[in-house]
Amino acid sequence: MKSFFLVFLGGGLGSMLRYLISKILNDYFQHFFLGTFLVNSIGCLLIGFLMGLSLKENLISQNHTLLLVTGFCGGFTTFSTFAFEKHNLLRDGALLHFSFYTLCSIAIGVIAVALGLWLARLL
Repeated sequence: MKSFFLVFLGGGLGSMLRYLISKILNDYFQHFFLGTFLVNSIGCLLIGFLMGLSLKENLISQNHTLLLVTGFCGGFTTFSTFAFEKHNLLRDGALLHFSFYTLCSIAIGVIAVALGLWLARLL
């Protein structure tokens, strides 16, 4: 039961923070959803770092991993919103924006995970 509570708590906090960031930033940039892009990029960096710590001689516990990785990062990042925004760009015929945003999101996400793992190794 403790595991479910940790995931619930982390997920709720991550979701609230994602909502706040997206609400503030997405309204100011047309065809580039900066809030979603930032939360997904930061989430990738954070999950890489936290998993790096978890894998490195168990520097964070399984409970912390459930709270921070599964819960917080799971609630903070959002693939479904990313996919919905891409759908809207395609529907609107904004192919250049769709391509740029999609490529940037994937590339930055993979790079951020690698950077997070690298940073964890430095500790």
